[in-house]
Amino acid sequence: MIIKQINSRDNIKLKILAKLKQKKYRQELGLFKVENFKIILESKKLPQEIFVTQKFLEKNSKQFTTFITKSNLSEYFQIDENCLDKVTELENSAGIIATYKIFETSLNSKSPIIYLNAVNDPGNLGSILRNAVAFNYKNIVLDEFCADIYNTKVIQASKGAIFNLNIINDKDYKVFNQLKSKKIELLGASLRKDAIDLKKIKIKENYCLVFGSEAHGITEMIENKISKFIKIKMSSQMESLNVASSSAIIFFELNK
Repeated sequence: MIIKQINSRDNIKLKILAKLKQKKYRQELGLFKVENFKIILESKKLPQEIFVTQKFLEKNSKQFTTFITKSNLSEYFQIDENCLDKVTELENSAGIIATYKIFETSLNSKSPIIYLNAVNDPGNLGSILRNAVAFNYKNIVLDEFCADIYNTKVIQASKGAIFNLNIINDKDYKVFNQLKSKKIELLGASLRKDAIDLKKIKIKENYCLVFGSEAHGITEMIENKISKFIKIKMSSQMESLNVASSSAIIFFELNK
């Protein structure tokens, strides 16, 4: 195993890692980064490159040696501590960064689908992905107004769920309209007066759950095409829950 030292903040590898903080460069380079060792260890996908600090190696020597041996990488990079702040997006970095190729997946037509409409808070988006995996949902569709799933905050909040889901990006509602044309039952999470109590809803075997943005809910264009709306019965003292909390409750109830 070759270990390459990076001691300069002007190193080309560091410049690329720094660019991966921005969506446009992630798309341009076809790469994203993960800064969580547990996620890296548990991921089913192999990283393209690994960067670590000496402090990280001292704390995680045994685990890292086992992991790097199984990774099929011929080399990894050791970053000087003084260079880490240029590339990390975490306040308290553990001292490890792995890069992965952006991957394409396809929907499993035999499983329910979660459609996310303008869910633009990275923390909420990541939590929804984590909740989906927890309750055995496999398919996620994100419209173009959602936060980028390869955002570091999304990956951190999701606990690496992106590696365990079929994720499709929708544009101009093409995927949504395809789902509609296939007669898949569309269920929208909503506070509308005509929404059905979640505990009373009867669902078909194949359905699509739609969640809207934190601030505005489901957009009108999509709302007009949804067949049923569902709501969570709550105390009158609370007007609503955030979309991540709502998703966990709905996933749980529909999987009973």
